[in-house]
Amino acid sequence: MDWKIIADSSCDFYELEEKNEKVGFASVPFVISIDGVDFIDNDKLQTEKVVEAIDNCKETSFTSCPSPAEWIKAFGDAKYCFVVTISSSLSGSFNSASVAKKMVLEEDPNRQIEILDSLSTGPTLCLIVRKLQELISKNDDFEVVKKEIHAYMKTMHVVFALSSFNNLVRNGRMSKIAGMVASKLSLTGVGVGSAEGTIEVKKIARGRKKVIDVIINDIKERGENCRSIIISHCQNEELAKSLKEAIDKVFESIDIKIIPTRGLDSYYAEKHGIIVGY
Repeated sequence: MDWKIIADSSCDFYELEEKNEKVGFASVPFVISIDGVDFIDNDKLQTEKVVEAIDNCKETSFTSCPSPAEWIKAFGDAKYCFVVTISSSLSGSFNSASVAKKMVLEEDPNRQIEILDSLSTGPTLCLIVRKLQELISKNDDFEVVKKEIHAYMKTMHVVFALSSFNNLVRNGRMSKIAGMVASKLSLTGVGVGSAEGTIEVKKIARGRKKVIDVIINDIKERGENCRSIIISHCQNEELAKSLKEAIDKVFESIDIKIIPTRGLDSYYAEKHGIIVGY
């Protein structure tokens, strides 16, 4: 197989949505460590066990990004590789993949490998993977696909609603002050991904309706040409479905898909969190 799309496990897809003999896919797992127990974020992981471990965590928890060796294994022998990682502002995954690319090209300079910093996580990576498959299916020119995917990524946004920011704060993914404000009085913090790929709290909302209103207003403000939305949720399908119904009433001709978070996004979104990529 000449073409391959590779993503770290911050992408909530385990496989491509549509099988294509021309394009392969691989997911490179993070490791989630909670109270000394390591959870490998692959297709065998039961995410409910991660969420349960987070709820019962008494000592320490952290995540570890894939090593260069794991990325190299995922590249395989594909001639053309597109790699999608979680925001480089949140993890070392992008740097690790970049090291792997350098090592592979030193051995075989004729291979084409592009490392894409999503500046985001979860459903945004899913949308990038989906778009890559579409572009590769239509083109045989690596440079054309590269140019078009970078243009597409500039139009993308992420918004999330979390009832707990504990793991984001504990692991240095957002400031203690912002996390404290977001978690105060058991309210839901609605945040966005910045242009630099960091996490910013946008509003504090009380109740499902207010949360949905804030998310829809964000899509109105930033998603002028939005045609596809993916909602990832951590054990909160009810809110995800309510959000989908609300979006359908406001916007026309938008494809909306709901999927559960994988291990890494379950760890950071925590129970009942949702992440919306568009």
